[in-house]
Amino acid sequence: MEETIAAISTASGQGAISIIRVSGKDAIKIVNSIFKGKNIEKVKSHTIHYGFIVNNQEEIDEVLVTVMHSPKTFTKEDIVEINCHGGIATTNKILEILLEKGARLAEPGEFTKRAFLNGRISLLEAESVGDLIEAKSEAQRRMALNGMSGRLTNIIRNIRNEILDIIANIEVNIDYPEYDDAPNVTPQLLKDKTIKIEKDLQLLLDNSKIGKMIKSGIDIALVGRPNVGKSSILNALLNEEKAIVTDICGTTRDLIEAKMNLNGILFNLIDTAGIRESEDIVEKIGVNKSKQVIETADLVILVLNNNEELTSEDQDLLKMIQEKTHLIFINKTDLETKLKLSINENVIKGNTKDLNGLEKLKKKIMELYHFDKLKEKDLTYLSNIRQINLVKESIKSIEQIHIDLKKEIPVDMLEIHLRNAFDNLGILIGEKYEDELIDKLFKNFCLGK
Repeated sequence: MEETIAAISTASGQGAISIIRVSGKDAIKIVNSIFKGKNIEKVKSHTIHYGFIVNNQEEIDEVLVTVMHSPKTFTKEDIVEINCHGGIATTNKILEILLEKGARLAEPGEFTKRAFLNGRISLLEAESVGDLIEAKSEAQRRMALNGMSGRLTNIIRNIRNEILDIIANIEVNIDYPEYDDAPNVTPQLLKDKTIKIEKDLQLLLDNSKIGKMIKSGIDIALVGRPNVGKSSILNALLNEEKAIVTDICGTTRDLIEAKMNLNGILFNLIDTAGIRESEDIVEKIGVNKSKQVIETADLVILVLNNNEELTSEDQDLLKMIQEKTHLIFINKTDLETKLKLSINENVIKGNTKDLNGLEKLKKKIMELYHFDKLKEKDLTYLSNIRQINLVKESIKSIEQIHIDLKKEIPVDMLEIHLRNAFDNLGILIGEKYEDELIDKLFKNFCLGK
């Protein structure tokens, strides 16, 4: 933390502009030593200055230098950003000179890590910075931006403060029983307060399912017998020839995956091998993979052929998806209807010849997850396993209090469960942490951020 760090903050490659970021107590001094223009050690904070980067009296590039004094910066340290021309050779040369003058090459995510360690942002907000960089859909972008705003951090802090108030009152009741101003934490009072806390935590957990789906995308499996049109539907949804389509049964023998952005939500489409009995070893492997995907997918779309009667294999698939979130797409409606299906719920009819029914299918997918109403929400959700597991552990601690209260265990002995919940929520927002955890979280960030 005492060292001054530097890194290229823009993507590698040819471009109009590259930005090299320098942060630390010697950032201004180091850049000033290679800057031909104003003396930036004497300029006002948050100002931009024109000049040249020079090394041994040789001009390296014409640049704009932005000077920002601590603590009003991203890292809360002095920061200098050099805007140079975007050639690879030029950018790398300037970085090389900075390293020669005393800066150290920043590790991936080290600027954001310093922002966290210096108290500029919480751990939740830091993770949201990474999510914003990686966002591939509008919903991901909005969720990450809300995470950076501190709303979720404030929700967690408020819950922690409620827990801390209970712990403090229990401590006062034990150490200063004569102190009348502190409420006496009776079993009933503890129960009432922790019921509210549990509800707040459970709401976070319930909403996290939406957050996880937005961040990772929804896995949609297209399943059915061979030659019912799964690959054609995949191609039509993507509007490209992703999967090979022929009239030969069993053309698709392995999983074909593709991503679809639908109204700002990312969907992972999985075209599976046709499910049927086969003696072909390769096809058998494909069929087994298809059955595994049915188990793991968030949504299963069973494709049936309108031009064929319902087979025993179709009936087996209908049973297989019964407990899963599913839709049924009756394909090939441009042909004679021979299929008779008693099910009407979540059934869409259409074909890939004139794309009939495909827009209705997309709309139904959005309605299933209420994504059509997402624009009305602020998308303040937990979004990764680390965050979700910590909330789950906190809920377990609160639930244990309710179990122990029924056993008439004294209130002061239940304080340990409150502390566990308090500590886990502290780890969630980074107010309590281990260095190894922080290193692990930030190492996946891009260099220069």
